[in-house]
Amino acid sequence: MNFSSKLIENAVSAFATLPGIGKKSALRMVLHLLKESPADVERFAQAIQQMRSEIKFCKTCFNVSDTDSCGICSNTYRNQKQVCIVESIRDVMAIENTGQYNGVYHVLGGIISPIDGIGPDELTIDALVKRVNETGIEEVIMALNPTVEGDTTIFYISKQLKELPVRITSIARGVAFGGELEYVDEFTLARSLATRLPYENYLVNK
Repeated sequence: MNFSSKLIENAVSAFATLPGIGKKSALRMVLHLLKESPADVERFAQAIQQMRSEIKFCKTCFNVSDTDSCGICSNTYRNQKQVCIVESIRDVMAIENTGQYNGVYHVLGGIISPIDGIGPDELTIDALVKRVNETGIEEVIMALNPTVEGDTTIFYISKQLKELPVRITSIARGVAFGGELEYVDEFTLARSLATRLPYENYLVNK
């Protein structure tokens, strides 16, 4: 792709680093911004910069937040005794969009994947175990992507929690094996949460 301006080329290259954005899509975005007023572009750039510099992670569940405690953890109307374990912030958003879950979350920040060099120490599993042990959580819902790595992570976490008086369940397999929660339709995801199984049954039914 040839550019008559190095500035345009640099902007296109920057946008093209975003997931799912190729050079052509990046060029459309850059040309769109070029048509906007300097004030609008400045507001756009400032919003991105402010988000990156001021965003926080909840000290309890590791979800993104504007403050030290996210709106879900600080909501007294949520069931604080029921925690849903997810891989990423996107999964929190996917489950929240169903409108069918009223507990709280714990974001692992990934899943165990030896091939990618990700072990338990790279995730927030220790913080989860401490949280369950200290706050009297009654149910842990495993809502990880139904993949080999997701199952490995569920198995590892269940072993860490086996000595604690907590019920461990897993979302039902309305979510196809190998799928990702963020791409599952809201009805299927809501049904999987509603028909979750005790973890022991989950192992038997695999």
